[in-house]
Amino acid sequence: MLKGLDPLLSPDLLRVLRAMGHGDEIAIVDGNYPAEEHGKRVVRLDGHGAPRILDAILSVMPVDDMVPDAVWRPAAYMDPTRMEPVFEDFAAVLLKHEPKHRIVPLVGDAFYNKVKSCFAIVASSEPRLYGNIIVKKGVIYPT
Repeated sequence: MLKGLDPLLSPDLLRVLRAMGHGDEIAIVDGNYPAEEHGKRVVRLDGHGAPRILDAILSVMPVDDMVPDAVWRPAAYMDPTRMEPVFEDFAAVLLKHEPKHRIVPLVGDAFYNKVKSCFAIVASSEPRLYGNIIVKKGVIYPT
C-alpha cells in the first residue's frame, strides 16, 4: 500500500502506466474480451469492473489533450448511437477526472484493431457486454 494511490493500482499496472509515453494507449476490457490474444502486454485485474479500473487509472494518468479524440469505446450492436449503462458509467468517471474529453464510439473491427495496437490491455471481470474503453495517455505539464 502506498499513500495517496488507489489500492487497485497493482505493481504490474503501475509499472505499465509509468512505462507508457505520451500518445501510448491503454485498453480496459470486459471479462469476455480475448485480452491474452489481442494484447502485447496484459495486466489482469480479475474481480474488478471496468469503470472502477478506469477510475483508478485516471487518478494517476493524464488523458492526451493534444489530439481531437483520446478516449474510445465500442459501438454496441454495431450502433454508435446506442448507449449502454456501462458507457454511462465510463462517462461519469471521465467527467470526474477529465471533463474536457468525450468518448468516441468505434464500430466493429475499428475498435478491435485499436485495442490490438494499444501499449497494454487491462483485463477486468466486467460482466456487462461492451464494457471496454481505450484511453490515450497525455502529458504532465511543468509547473
